[in-house]
Parts: sequence; structure tokens; C-alpha cells
Amino acid sequence: MDIPRIPLGDWIEGGLTWLTSEYSLVTRGISRFTQTGIDVLNDSLMWLPEWALLGLIALLCWKLAGTRLAIGAAAGLALIWNLGLWNPMIETLTLVVFATMVAVVIALPVGIAAALSNRLYRVIMPILDFMQTMPAFVYLIPAIPFFGIGSVSAIFATVIFSMPPAIRFTTLGIRQVPVELIEAADAYGATRGQKLFKVQLPLSLPTVMAGINQTIMLALSMVVIAAMIGADGLGSEVWRAIQRLRPGDGFEAGIAVVILAMLLDRLTQSLRKTRQ
Repeated sequence: MDIPRIPLGDWIEGGLTWLTSEYSLVTRGISRFTQTGIDVLNDSLMWLPEWALLGLIALLCWKLAGTRLAIGAAAGLALIWNLGLWNPMIETLTLVVFATMVAVVIALPVGIAAALSNRLYRVIMPILDFMQTMPAFVYLIPAIPFFGIGSVSAIFATVIFSMPPAIRFTTLGIRQVPVELIEAADAYGATRGQKLFKVQLPLSLPTVMAGINQTIMLALSMVVIAAMIGADGLGSEVWRAIQRLRPGDGFEAGIAVVILAMLLDRLTQSLRKTRQ
């Protein structure tokens, strides 16, 4: 007995075709706005001389985490500069910062709503499981028909891929606030908004910052992969080295990615400890 094959792929393609044709004006507007933001941030970082930006980042590391991280950041960034990968590093940093900001702006309200509503929590957790287990390369496929080849598609795919940890950790942090403190706030007549902004969010802030840290790391990994759809930065250097069979250039770009990842990770961890 032959069981007919479910045309799931055809349904998905038809849905994407319908969305891109019906909402082309919306996607073009989003694409122009996003590209403008990327260009402004990237040009601002490029405007600073290499030594000046290096010094500012080292100073920020010293303020947040101490001398050791400042020396390590200065040495790592100096190596990237020496390898001739400064501009690709800035382009990667721009994409990561922009994608992280968009992901956090979306994730925090969703995480707060899921923490306060059991019904929404039961709905959104399976969706987050699906988003986190889906292979990263799959997110590149729908980005192209919506936004075309380039940085905007990379931002779209990166936001979708990196958003789940921020939602999960925000929900977890708020739900882990001790019940006794919530009851004490109720006893003092606190409103729902006062409980949220004066009790739950401040106490859950270290957990929320841990989620943002994971979002940044996932965004960096996805931005590198997004070089396959035309995103600029260190990922494009790795992709170009693969195409030209130049392992030395690929390892240089990979080392630059590692340095940037370690720098962002240590900075966000230091910020989380300071807030805690």
C-alpha cells in the first residue's frame, strides 16, 4: 500500500512566493531602513583611525574587566590590524551589533510576556525548540527571496537564529524570582508594572545578561555563515579562502573571528558581573 507523499516543500515554497509578492513593498522598506542603519554604523566605526578605535576598546575593557582583558584586547586587535583584516573585522562587528540589538528588542518583550503568561509559555517553548534545532544554513534560504543577496538578508537570518536564548533566559530569570518577594510586593500594594520593573526585572538581570551573551555568540557564528549569501566581513574572507583553496588566508580570518568572539564574550560577562 503506497502512502502519498505530503508536499510539505511545495507548500513552503508557495507560502514564501505568496509572502514575497504580497508584501514586497514592506520588505523593500525594511531592507532600505536596515541597510541605512548598517551603513551608518559601519561608516562611523570606519571613520575612526585604527589606533583610535583600538585604544577606545582597550579602555572600555579596562573599565569593565581590568588590565588583563585590556592588554589581551589590544594585542588581539593589533594582530587583526597587522594581518590586514581590520576592515572585515569592523564589517563583522557592525553586523553582530546590529543583529544583536534587533534580536534583543524583540526577545525581551516576548520573554517577559512568556514569563507572565503560562498559556503563552506553553505555546512559545516548542517554537523556540524548533528554532534552535533547525540547522543554521536553513535560515539563509527564506532570507534571499525576502531581502535578496547581501547584508540585510544576513541580518534577517542572524536575528532569527540568535533570538531564542535571549527569550529563554529572560523567561527563566523572571520565573526564578522568589515567590516570597512577589508576595511581599503584593502586600505593599504594588501594581503589576511595579512588580515587573522594580522587583522581577532587576533580580533577573544577571540571567537576562547571560541570554544576551549567548545571543551575541550565536549572532557572530551566523554572520560568518551568512557570507554564503553575500554578507561582508570576516566570513567572506573565510568563504573566499575556501573557494580559492588558500588555507592560510582561511586560518587568518578564522583567528580574527576567534579574537572577536573572545572579546565580545569577556565584555558581556564582565558587564553581567558588574550588574549582578
